[in-house]
Amino acid sequence: MFGSILIANRGEIACRIIRTAQRLGIRTVAVHSDADAEAMHVAMADESRRIGPAPARESYLRIEAIIAAALASGAEAIHPGYGFLSENADFAEACAAAGLTFIGPPPAAIRAMGSKSAAKALMERAGVPLVPGYHGQDQSPAVLRAAAERIGYPLLIKASAGGGGKGMRIVEGPAGLEEGLALAKGEARSAFGDDHVLLERYLTRPRHIEIQVFADAQGNTVHLFERDCSIQRRHQKVVEEAPAPGMYPARREAMGRAACDAARAIGYVGAGTVEFIVAGSAAVQAEGDAFHFMEMNTRLQVEHPVTEAITGQDLVEWQLRVAAGEPLPLSQDQLRIQGHAVELRLYAEDPTRDFAPSTGRVHHLRLPAGEGIRLDAGIRQGDAVSIHYDPMLAKLIAWGPDRGAALARLARALAGTELLGPATNLPLLRGIIAHPAFRAGELDTGFISRHADSLLAPPGPAPREALVAAAACLLLDQAARPPADPADPHSPWDAASAWRLNGEGYQDIQLAEGETLHRLRAHPQPGGFRLDLPDGATLAVTAREAPDGALALGVDGDAFHARALQQGEALTVLLRGRAYPLRRVDPRAPAEAQTTAAGRILAPMPGKILDILVAPGQDVTRGTVLLVMEAMKVQMRITAPIDATIARILCNKGELVQDNTELITLE
Repeated sequence: MFGSILIANRGEIACRIIRTAQRLGIRTVAVHSDADAEAMHVAMADESRRIGPAPARESYLRIEAIIAAALASGAEAIHPGYGFLSENADFAEACAAAGLTFIGPPPAAIRAMGSKSAAKALMERAGVPLVPGYHGQDQSPAVLRAAAERIGYPLLIKASAGGGGKGMRIVEGPAGLEEGLALAKGEARSAFGDDHVLLERYLTRPRHIEIQVFADAQGNTVHLFERDCSIQRRHQKVVEEAPAPGMYPARREAMGRAACDAARAIGYVGAGTVEFIVAGSAAVQAEGDAFHFMEMNTRLQVEHPVTEAITGQDLVEWQLRVAAGEPLPLSQDQLRIQGHAVELRLYAEDPTRDFAPSTGRVHHLRLPAGEGIRLDAGIRQGDAVSIHYDPMLAKLIAWGPDRGAALARLARALAGTELLGPATNLPLLRGIIAHPAFRAGELDTGFISRHADSLLAPPGPAPREALVAAAACLLLDQAARPPADPADPHSPWDAASAWRLNGEGYQDIQLAEGETLHRLRAHPQPGGFRLDLPDGATLAVTAREAPDGALALGVDGDAFHARALQQGEALTVLLRGRAYPLRRVDPRAPAEAQTTAAGRILAPMPGKILDILVAPGQDVTRGTVLLVMEAMKVQMRITAPIDATIARILCNKGELVQDNTELITLE
């Protein structure tokens, strides 16, 4: 076994690898860009090395910098994690040339499956069924158009060198082909340095099922069963579970055998995942349903924890042992499925804005714990989410003796998850887990879009309990303030009791929620207060701070817990797994000047301007694409909200812009 390894990655996967390595007594070396100098994975490792500025191309994708860091640290091997250089054959060869062990498959195997087009050709020769498509090298527009007509619509454009949903577009008909190709190729070029694409018939309502395979240098190959990864947005997985709901033994055996055959065909060693598209979206698959090879990922997958949960194995430990020359720890006959596991990916993104990535500092973070709950996180309270990297923050995994038990534990864990800072997909995750169709196992890749009306609905107004929590927070905070004059701490003029000379004491509180203004009146009483609501109701409230910092509240005898967090005038109430943003309004303050965004096109988040498609004086209609920008590896088209004329263009191609920067003025 190795004495020291370097992890050529960041975030939650680097933290996860460090935990296993340290359990095995292996010294760990982290690498970091300037943006990650204070990151969680750097703090966890035994040693860290700087490899460059914040952009990934100048740090985490610099092979020579990572090799130099490994040699300088005395590491014997490099674990690439997933993403970045994990499926880069040149990197694997550079490790070997430097005398370092690459904890992954041989370069030849990476190359065999690194190109989706070449991989499909290889599988086709091996007799593995494929989805009808075009996997050729000729990328000329005429050839791609002809191939699209032959395959038929709807059509899926996919980056040949890609992964993680980058460089993928669905095209419904011929009119959208040119734009779809441009966006897919641009995103692939930016993410992978290769704009080669393949075309496939887009199967409606398919399931995405993958098989975890493992092979050693002694010629042993096994599969560790399947994972269902059908719940996706932007062609990227959001929810994964193992085993797949509705999977029957004959199908599991057939898919496992095909996956192992694929691994053997390329001389595979290490951890890999063979991904299939399975026709049919019913909760229980029919015996005759076909499955089609999609691709093979020659690395550890984001969703590997669910496989670990149902097999009781540590796949990172398996990777380390196989890379050190040891045989696989178990044979196929020794592997068993135990229970059920579900994983959720927590992303810094706003599902209500087409899943636009979100950035900012994590002001408050509370992650769950409990029986059957596992958390793989790469952030801490106080960390900043950067524009430079993938927006995934953490993974929440629940195991139970069956699917129902796992989902019950997951729902409870989600209710206790709190994050204040960047926008996240927490409400979406809660909605998916609670949805009747998901509970019934009715899974397919169009699940989120099909149920968008309920899953992506804007949150409702703050309930009474949230207003009670906000008022309690303000009153308790006011009561806890030190006296203005320490020499006279009992001065009635400094009391926070709302005492009045000629009447009952009260405190007026105004809270803005969007355009709604809530006017409350609190009458302090021993142990709490009486609260008058705008609708005329009066509530008897008790309030105290719980040991974990939350508010223990009682309303007319009913008890509940909430958390209220203040940042200046902003006050966010976290209640039953939901966040309600409010703003305290001082009635004595002068009214702020009102500004409007009408006619102003603002950057939805920090990012880079890739292309500007209009010019001053040009007339545009609603929906016209004005410019294309990229943030956190995702390309976004900024469109005109109204029919207008371009008055001014305030940005330049290639420019880095901040959130809410005015890009274009319309008239």
